Amino acid sequence: MYNEPKLSVVGAGPGDPELITMKAVNILKAANVVLYDALINRELLDYAPQAEHIFVGKRNGSHHYSQDEINDLIVKYARERGHVVRLKGGDPFIFGRGSEEIDYARSKGLDTAVVSGVTSSIAVPANLGIPLTKRRISESFWVITGTTTQRKLSEDVRLAAQSTATVVILMGMGKLNEIVDIFTHFGKENTPVGIIQNGTTVNERSGFGNIKNIEKVVSDKKLSSPAIIVIGEVVNERTSLKAVLKNVIEEKQYINSPFVG
Repeated sequence: MYNEPKLSVVGAGPGDPELITMKAVNILKAANVVLYDALINRELLDYAPQAEHIFVGKRNGSHHYSQDEINDLIVKYARERGHVVRLKGGDPFIFGRGSEEIDYARSKGLDTAVVSGVTSSIAVPANLGIPLTKRRISESFWVITGTTTQRKLSEDVRLAAQSTATVVILMGMGKLNEIVDIFTHFGKENTPVGIIQNGTTVNERSGFGNIKNIEKVVSDKKLSSPAIIVIGEVVNERTSLKAVLKNVIEEKQYINSPFVG
């Protein structure tokens, strides 16, 4: 069924399919076309069985479509098919270029909507029991892109390294040596570091250390992108949540069992 041309930019969450919002699920159910990125969990496409699914992300560092081509596809499919959902990993307004796509769609006369997603910068550390803030340890946190549009490390990393805040760096694995040099320069060699690859997914892997040894940890554990770098004393405050989550899931399964009651 044809709907009026419309773009909905939707956050898919960090990878765990259960971390998508109900609002996002309802939007997917109403989609005619879904343009999705590489980092979204493909299980989420099951919420849009009536829609055409088109991959527009990138693999192995190669762009399947340029941003300009994606913008054109949004307008093309909206005019031809109606409701286009742009499904993006994490939150579309946090290093996701969602605002650029909204601006372009509006300039072409399309109605637009945004559905916020659970951002990986918060959910991935939390999944391993790392609190980004904790009383008497960290009063704030920075979320910084590791690689700017000029393919350079963000200057904000240097500012963050001088603070007492927790620092979360996305897309920074290729700049890890520079990050270590900056924190070392400011006397932070012993600051704890956690690196989480493919966070909240079945392929999640992680490594922990401090500024002076984290590169060796990454090498030994063969960690790579996509990964999140967490720097700060809160990394040592992490608690094991797996046992707790396991008990919650087992209790839920028990309650829902047909043999109970």
